[in-house]
Amino acid sequence: MQAYLVTSDGGPDAIERVERPDPGGDGGPGPGEVLVSMRAASLNFRDTIVAAGGYPRNDSFPCVPLSDGAGVVDAIGEGVTNFAVGDRVVNTFFRDWIAGDPTEQEMRSSYGGGIDGVLAERVLFPERALLPIPEHLSFEEAACLPCAAVTAWQALFVKGDLTAGQSVLCLGTGGVSTIALQLAKAAGATVYITSSSDEKLERAKELGADGTVNYKTTPDWHKEVRKLTDGRGVDHVVEVGGPGTLEKSMRACALNGHIGLIGVLTGTSGAVNPLPCVFERLSIDGIYVGSRQMFAALNRHLSANAIRPVIDRTFGFDEAIDAYKHLQSGSHFGKVVVTIGG
Repeated sequence: MQAYLVTSDGGPDAIERVERPDPGGDGGPGPGEVLVSMRAASLNFRDTIVAAGGYPRNDSFPCVPLSDGAGVVDAIGEGVTNFAVGDRVVNTFFRDWIAGDPTEQEMRSSYGGGIDGVLAERVLFPERALLPIPEHLSFEEAACLPCAAVTAWQALFVKGDLTAGQSVLCLGTGGVSTIALQLAKAAGATVYITSSSDEKLERAKELGADGTVNYKTTPDWHKEVRKLTDGRGVDHVVEVGGPGTLEKSMRACALNGHIGLIGVLTGTSGAVNPLPCVFERLSIDGIYVGSRQMFAALNRHLSANAIRPVIDRTFGFDEAIDAYKHLQSGSHFGKVVVTIGG
């Protein structure tokens, strides 16, 4: 079986393609296990950090990379009741986080970092780490869900309690922000989005964005967001930037607003003035993907509204390193996908 392996903190160029034993082995899946032939996997910004070292709870080298995959059930072990051979499935980001607040052990069970991931031809999963693919989605689209989409779902609907008529600001046009735009619009929200590219902002409008701001030509983008909302500010911010954008996100918020703090695209250091949070009674929640229960709820929302994740570009299995570099370039709009097998 062919797989990729992160063996050091040397970045994408240090990732190796290797031959590994078939995870099914001679005896097939064990009790409660499901053997899956992978058909697609998607990349997240987190995967570039794992490859470079330094991602919390994701420093187990060597490790098969990528957390997000979809495929076909090849075989099932004794006691498996939810899946049958031939079923289309997608894996959860965390192998062990099923519901409720996670334990430290569950947080260390993230695919593609804490434990071996899905950039391989075949993967053995416990039954609890799989969900059926929504019928309207392809393997490539389903592979976009486990990290980015569940992250957006938790930020907006679990921690944010988003309701129809509220407003949302999405930062950038990567995988989390584009699916957040789609999820929020389907729920009846007004959505604003930022980018450094006018071309990407036009594509965001096609997805339903109600207002756009180019943060490159408008550095004080938070002021423009307030103008777009008649001075009120937004109810929710999908905050993927980190220290470099957080203070402006706070200033873009309405009174009693909510920020889902997700990423660190601007780095991990920098001073942030907390006073806007205090005076505007803002809530800031740290969002680290989500549980299997959240994923199941997300899938119901996707199915009810026929939402399809946006795929920027698809690479072949032989081109996996090129997929990493494309993601690192920042030129993508939506998700970057690697096809496997089939």
